[in-house]
Amino acid sequence: MVRVSNIVLGIFNVIILIIGLGAIGIGFFFYLGSNSECEKGMENQLMIMGGALFVVSLLGLIGSCYGINFLLMLYLVVMFFLIVAFMVFTIFAITVTNEASGKVMSRTKIMNFRTWIEDYFVTEQNWNQIKTCLIDAKVCISLGADVENDVAQFYKKNLSPIQLGCCKPPAECGFIYRNVTVWIKPKAGAAVKNVDCKRWSNELNTLCYNCDTCKAGMVSNIKYKWKQLAIVNACITVILVVLYSIGCCARRNNSSNKVYGKFKGYKPYP
Repeated sequence: MVRVSNIVLGIFNVIILIIGLGAIGIGFFFYLGSNSECEKGMENQLMIMGGALFVVSLLGLIGSCYGINFLLMLYLVVMFFLIVAFMVFTIFAITVTNEASGKVMSRTKIMNFRTWIEDYFVTEQNWNQIKTCLIDAKVCISLGADVENDVAQFYKKNLSPIQLGCCKPPAECGFIYRNVTVWIKPKAGAAVKNVDCKRWSNELNTLCYNCDTCKAGMVSNIKYKWKQLAIVNACITVILVVLYSIGCCARRNNSSNKVYGKFKGYKPYP
């Protein structure tokens, strides 16, 4: 007899299996049909995550539906490590995106948590690829023609940190706005001696993509995304803990069913 815990575990694992197949499919779509470096950077992560979800959910599905304790045990072991991994990553994401906690953790001398995102992602070695991503995504051109000659409208666009840092020269440079990708340098030169003032170019593939403000905008954007990811991971961790508990119940039910089956036909001697 299949217990309620087995049925619930099976239903949840069917949902996770579908999600895993969806992630694999999107990863293959990026691999086969996209020329964007931004999207191609996502393909491996999506397929690995999808593959892991597919395998784990398949173990839980077969183990719960057919009462195979070995598969349920393997499922629970893998699930346990997944829970630990998600918890560790969630704590790490909160630490590297929060100034106060990053400062405290940096005192342990393990690593510099305050600047880890900048040191790991926004480096000279990978900045060219990041620029290619920004150009492919048209983060500056996408601001639109509705602000063509109106700097006030330009700033009302609710610009993202990346657009503020990469699509315009720093305000202190004193450049004159013409449109979303053209800023005119004053005849007397930049108002301040800021290296980013010299790095700005009206070329669509240059703009301020080499500016320190652009890198700072990218760091700010990554931190924002990681904060969102930490929240999602926390929710997933809760779901995994619930599934782990249901899996333990299903395994116990399978074991009790086997014991009951062994003694079901037993009749004591008179």
